[in-house]
Amino acid sequence: MVITASEVAYADPVHDALARDVDGVLWELCGGTATGRPDYAELHPGRQRETMENLRCAGCNEPAARDGGGMLWLLPLLDAVTTSWEGVRTAIPPVCEACAEKSPRLCPELRGGHVQLRVREAELVGVRGTLHPRLCEPGVPEAGAVVGYDSPDLSFVVARHAVRELRRTTVVSFTAAAPSQGLRRCVPALRAVAR
Repeated sequence: MVITASEVAYADPVHDALARDVDGVLWELCGGTATGRPDYAELHPGRQRETMENLRCAGCNEPAARDGGGMLWLLPLLDAVTTSWEGVRTAIPPVCEACAEKSPRLCPELRGGHVQLRVREAELVGVRGTLHPRLCEPGVPEAGAVVGYDSPDLSFVVARHAVRELRRTTVVSFTAAAPSQGLRRCVPALRAVAR
């Protein structure tokens, strides 16, 4: 990696060009293909980006379930009780009906409690990745930073996941954690927006 006054870049110009999307965002390069069972809260970066951009199911890559209430989303619980899921930002893609049934058994983050939402608007608003400090600024790279497309920090992030903001949400069902587990901490893929 090379940090200049205006951006972070891969030292190899060919890798740098291949790792940028049409908006100029630099993406983490990952080798290999996604294998094994999906962990819905932490997907392979290539699969996550593809499913988020195309609104496909995180589990099977089929189209996400839709009905009159909107697209289906299954998210781990936040670390505090919330009365509204409006404006939540997430790096977890939507799901199809079949995967919504089986994913709570397969994903440890969902077994700790989850909410099923119908979402009418899910705008791509930014990325989550490693935010590098600007040239001559103190600090170390911040892993897991959520950076909006409108942020001046965007040119200093190496993206790992696409982030959508969920709006016009309706809670379909809510599954609490077992009493012995308590509420789980918010997974890095999910951040609530302060309103």
